[in-house]
Amino acid sequence: MFLSKALSIPTSLHLSMGAILRFAFNEAQRNPDYAKMLADRYHISSESDIFSCVDADAKLIAKVNRFMPNLKEYFGDKRIQAKGISQLDWLEFCTQNGLLVPDRWTKCFIESRIEISEDIQDQSFILDGYPRTVAAAKHLISYLNRYKIPIIKLLHLSISKQEMMLRAKQRERDDDTEGSLRSRYVFYVENVQPSVDYMKRVLGANKVALIDAHQPVFTNSGNASHFDLQASIANVAMDSLFSMGIPRDICRDLVRQHV
Repeated sequence: MFLSKALSIPTSLHLSMGAILRFAFNEAQRNPDYAKMLADRYHISSESDIFSCVDADAKLIAKVNRFMPNLKEYFGDKRIQAKGISQLDWLEFCTQNGLLVPDRWTKCFIESRIEISEDIQDQSFILDGYPRTVAAAKHLISYLNRYKIPIIKLLHLSISKQEMMLRAKQRERDDDTEGSLRSRYVFYVENVQPSVDYMKRVLGANKVALIDAHQPVFTNSGNASHFDLQASIANVAMDSLFSMGIPRDICRDLVRQHV
């Protein structure tokens, strides 16, 4: 949100992956034309059962079955028994519970989000949390080139494994188990980092900036030391703006105004 304000980019053009996924299942529910487009062009619909859809490999089926008790609680046991679980049901459940959806879906939803919005095609926008694999990076670069949308800068915010585990535990989310957190970190090492390296090779090193997302600031009050969230955000924000070629004095002014 800070970069949107500092760079005068409307919040509607800050496209986090979560926001894109939420837009997809909400828009499909209220807009029959959009739902038809998803079904016809991308083979994703509320009529296609997750267990027999084109994406139903062994890994996906096992994942759905693992979360079946949670699905029944989320949608209601009777509703699940009567209607089953569609692709869009699974999309909604995963999005609302912080789970990954099939890689093919993220590509489709990004394409559809850009195609239906002239603002996105004509103005600067922020794509947050994507790509996360080399295949997704290849797709994104190819797709943006097709629409002649330039990539101004790739900001890669990184934290250590220890810090990632600590932050996740503080969220107290049900799926943040020790095993799942380790799996996510392995996914980062095996997929996200290589996707960043790939984009650096293709776009050029000057287009990619590695930002330390863990720059804590502590203030002393009496005998106690307190974590200063705003000051910590300001440090990361400063580095992000500076990496985009903005002079440091201007970066400081922008940070003071918006953090």
